[in-house]
Amino acid sequence: MKKKASNLLRTITTFNPKHRKIMDDLPERYSYNPTLRWNADLESYFSNAYGPHHFSRISDALTRPSCYSCIRVNTLKSTPDAAIEKLRAVLKEKGADISKCEIGGMDYVLFVKGSGPQAIDYSCAADGKPPKEVLVSRKCAKAVLRGAQVYVPGVLGCTARVEKGDIVAVSVAVQQPGADGGWVVGITRGTVPQGSETDPYHLERSGLYIGKGRATLSSAGIFCVMEGLAVDMSVRVFNLPSLHDVLEEEIFLQNLPSIIVAHALDPQKGERILDLCAAPGGKTTAIALLMKDEGEIVAADRSHNKVQGIYKLAAEMGLRCITPYKLDALKSVCIINDSDDFSNHSCTKDNHGGNIQGSDLLNAEKDFKKSGRKRNGPGRNQSVGGRVEKSKGFAPKSFDQVLLDAPCSALGLSCRLFAGEETIESMRKHATYQRRMLDQAVQLVRPGGVLVYSTLHPRIGGPGLVGRFEFPDGYTKLKNLQPFD
Repeated sequence: MKKKASNLLRTITTFNPKHRKIMDDLPERYSYNPTLRWNADLESYFSNAYGPHHFSRISDALTRPSCYSCIRVNTLKSTPDAAIEKLRAVLKEKGADISKCEIGGMDYVLFVKGSGPQAIDYSCAADGKPPKEVLVSRKCAKAVLRGAQVYVPGVLGCTARVEKGDIVAVSVAVQQPGADGGWVVGITRGTVPQGSETDPYHLERSGLYIGKGRATLSSAGIFCVMEGLAVDMSVRVFNLPSLHDVLEEEIFLQNLPSIIVAHALDPQKGERILDLCAAPGGKTTAIALLMKDEGEIVAADRSHNKVQGIYKLAAEMGLRCITPYKLDALKSVCIINDSDDFSNHSCTKDNHGGNIQGSDLLNAEKDFKKSGRKRNGPGRNQSVGGRVEKSKGFAPKSFDQVLLDAPCSALGLSCRLFAGEETIESMRKHATYQRRMLDQAVQLVRPGGVLVYSTLHPRIGGPGLVGRFEFPDGYTKLKNLQPFD
């Protein structure tokens, strides 16, 4: 990379001397070498717990995406072999390496191998000026690092005079230390960054370049529309194939640990299963496919929009055994009175006074195909309108199996570009919140049933979740629940 920059410098006969330093610093500035920022107290805690060197390696690894894309095949509409054949045809020009998961019983999971990180030549213009840029949000950058394109909702800013067809470098805005000791993103939508050192955001973008591509809109046009493609990425730091609009009804992109959680539940046809914190619905639909869409899955979440998103995802995949409910997981067990009728095992109420019928599912599928998905923006969680069914909870011991994928810090999830929002106190609150949810989930499983608990949350003070056993005489015993206990 240094040799390329040096050769480029020698070929320029006339240029402004003030750009010489930019040229010299090209390899370091225009690179992907992020430093994961943590809350100081939490960083000190983890550094002591894991050891400084090991924690540094963990932090570095978290900023990198996986070396493969993980795909779950919709086995109701395709087969793993058919999906592989179609994917190879679609990705033929890119020479994609596609293989099946070798874990027993999980051959419906496919891996598309990627590569990286790779050095990218962000050559300056002939006059020595830095390359034109498009600046994106962390959410957008995470998607791009995993193979996506840059869409309008994910763009925060771009340099002046970017025209349609220009080759642009893509950088990411990450929170920086604020004057009050907190974290701030000084870059807001519509920002016009400069390449010179006088730019107040110059240092913020150093080492945070994720690739380059061709602008499909001008700098003015990007901020005049609400959706659409902004940059067609030609090269990324991590080379993972874009699967945008590829076999949408036949495959589903999902992280392998999430798929394994559904597999560990081992759902059977005809069972009644509760997914207690179901949004965005990936695990819910994975369970439905393992059941061959025969049985009943109750998918609960406390957010109206997220429940609506689950409803639309189920419709997109053609799954009819999923019933989404709006429900606070901390209130998921009904208080039983003698007058209550629990013949259907639940207390539910539609927020429009009616029930959601099968015909509504078909309509939702049609609506989804018309509207499509938003890319790099709010996504399914920002669905608006539509009705969802509310629940006041469920009868104790009324489910064969319960999945509790409790809300957590998700600090173990890559690729992460910022971790400063979590503190030691917030980590402890997560654990308390999870414990209360577990108390509810345990009551809903029938005797002999199965409860699967999953989280991406390290416990402050030791590994595992703290299990609490209370005896009739009031004596309480605590135990660390290790994975697979």
